[in-house]
Amino acid sequence: MNKDFIRAIEELEKEKGITKETVIEAIEMALISGYKKNYGKAGNVKVEIDIETGEYKIYSERTVVDEMVDEGLEISLEEARKIDQKFEIGDSVKIQVRPKEEFGRIAAQTSRQVILQKIREAERENIYEEFHGRESEIVTGVVQRISKNNIFVNLGKIEGILTEGELIPGETYRQGDRIKAVILDVKNTSKGASITLSRTHPNLVKRLFELEVPEIYDGVIDIFNISREAGSRSKLAVISNDENVDPVGSCVGNKGTRVKAVVDEIDGEKIDIIVYDKDPAKFIANSLSPATAVKVVINEKTKSALVVVPDYQLSLAIGKEGQNARLAAKLTGWKIDIKSETQYAELKKGD
Repeated sequence: MNKDFIRAIEELEKEKGITKETVIEAIEMALISGYKKNYGKAGNVKVEIDIETGEYKIYSERTVVDEMVDEGLEISLEEARKIDQKFEIGDSVKIQVRPKEEFGRIAAQTSRQVILQKIREAERENIYEEFHGRESEIVTGVVQRISKNNIFVNLGKIEGILTEGELIPGETYRQGDRIKAVILDVKNTSKGASITLSRTHPNLVKRLFELEVPEIYDGVIDIFNISREAGSRSKLAVISNDENVDPVGSCVGNKGTRVKAVVDEIDGEKIDIIVYDKDPAKFIANSLSPATAVKVVINEKTKSALVVVPDYQLSLAIGKEGQNARLAAKLTGWKIDIKSETQYAELKKGD
């Protein structure tokens, strides 16, 4: 090793973000491994590398004893005091080992794979640290390959995986297509970081609105909650922190441009944008949009609500296969029972 080698390590640090200390540690381990492999039992071998010059020295650390049992790990008091008269029983002595001249070549060959492995491990750890804690963030990548209905997305330094269950029903992709998704999960495995992506999670809708609506990004408008059945319909509850800013209008945008951009990204999925209200009855009524509630009767103990709608809007309020009512319940966190005005009147007669 020499100064050119140290410069190469410094370049590696700049290019791959792997610290010089990490690489030096890998080299030290490789030299120890190479020495032990080629010289057999080597005792407690240590390596010191000068990070300025690249020169290295190999030492054997031995304990001072009265009677030696293992000469690879121990040194007699008599021999230790030939080095320094101050040594006592139990002290540790560093003795420089001078391997044969060909060791430099042998060690380099032996250590190469060890060094490369350490570098790969450090790179994997750096990538994991880069993505760890970013769950629910939106990322953009390119479809790298498709295997067994799983889509592998190139995110730059690593591939993310979109399983079939995390794809919006009916959507298809080809190699080379650009794709937006949210990070669902980040795991650190023996093979490095494993990143699972999703296009069905409600957070995708949330992040897309944050990108399209500056008022949300700036905190003027808050997204209270989202309920979603991917590929079909989503409900978004929003609230404005400024009485002069209309939360629904801001999300819809001029001539619907903002909401259209989100809808286009999620394959035409319908989106209902409703106003959150601290009053549960008002919030529940709003959540059933596009239907209009005539009356809402809430039961705080059971966290359930009876919602009355005009007769002609009963089907609209319930939705196809109960979807509108189901999404409203998810959005509000309340159990919702919907009745038409006629049904409610009959119910009251029975009382």
